[in-house]
Amino acid sequence: MTKALPRRVFLMTVVACGAALTTSVQAQAAVDEKDAQAAALGYVADAKRVDTKKFPKYAAGQACSNCALYQGKAGDKAGGCPLFAGKQVAAAGWCSAWAKKA
Repeated sequence: MTKALPRRVFLMTVVACGAALTTSVQAQAAVDEKDAQAAALGYVADAKRVDTKKFPKYAAGQACSNCALYQGKAGDKAGGCPLFAGKQVAAAGWCSAWAKKA
């Protein structure tokens, strides 16, 4: 009977660690264009849909993936942005806070 307790503890630890790892690896939620912060910044998930009358600063070729604030890696479909903490922006997206990457 004493051998069952350590195995049980071990299995419970493995399950708990697996759940914690799965939670930390899960993709963050994508920014919703209707979210108040996103709407205020004119965020769109596809830069081809930018309202150029409302945002004349937009220029063809600008996208989240080539913005200084974008935290994703080259080739990622989405990545983090400090303007939308805890959420991911589309690499092909755009918002009015776009700044040229150095």
